[in-house]
Amino acid sequence: MIRCIAIDDEPLALQQMESYISKIPYLELVAKCQCATDAKSIIDNDKVDAIFCDINMPELNGLDFVKSLKNPPMVVFTTAYSEYAIDGFKLDAVDYLLKPFGLDDFRKATEKIKKRYDAQRMLQEVSQVDEDDAIFLKTEYKIVRINVSDIHYVEAMSEYLRIYVDGATRPIIVLMSMKKMEERLPSSSFMRVHRSFIINLKKIKEVSKNRISLGEDVDVPIGDSYRDNFNAYINSKFLTK
Repeated sequence: MIRCIAIDDEPLALQQMESYISKIPYLELVAKCQCATDAKSIIDNDKVDAIFCDINMPELNGLDFVKSLKNPPMVVFTTAYSEYAIDGFKLDAVDYLLKPFGLDDFRKATEKIKKRYDAQRMLQEVSQVDEDDAIFLKTEYKIVRINVSDIHYVEAMSEYLRIYVDGATRPIIVLMSMKKMEERLPSSSFMRVHRSFIINLKKIKEVSKNRISLGEDVDVPIGDSYRDNFNAYINSKFLTK
């Protein structure tokens, strides 16, 4: 469930927001607040994933309120004034609802919230490597366990992947997309450098023109669309005088 807060100084607007939220199955209303100060106290002390926030409010308006948050939740601004839209999106608002809005417009905004929420959850899961550095892969009617740090590089071949692991006599072949494997491997150690190759950055021996040497007579090409990202990594590690 996506935990959310509705913030509006008008009680009727809050009541309508509560009604709309109750109709969205993946939303959980944590609190209704008539001022930003109360909302801030809840956000500081509870898990809040999203806020539906009016802009014109006494004491602290919605824009300044979001700016004041250290790690703001996802925000949908709700207001009767269209001139605030640009300022709202500068704060990375998920959406901007102009009052009066109906359930259909509200539902579209919540769908955007859910997409961003799901993407954030996926990134968190991908970035968390198991404590023992292990992943499990299905290959040749069995499931094998390998240490992520032992992966030398990954090569795509049609719908399959060849995963080259240190110490193995032959690659592990799995039915998986390159995108899925790229998402699963930690970005701190692995990088896609070509449409068909993901490499373990810790295995790089040399870089020459358009190729990366991983040792043991293994040379991997650098794709044009991946070159800038790879060069940025190299430059971040480059030792100068």
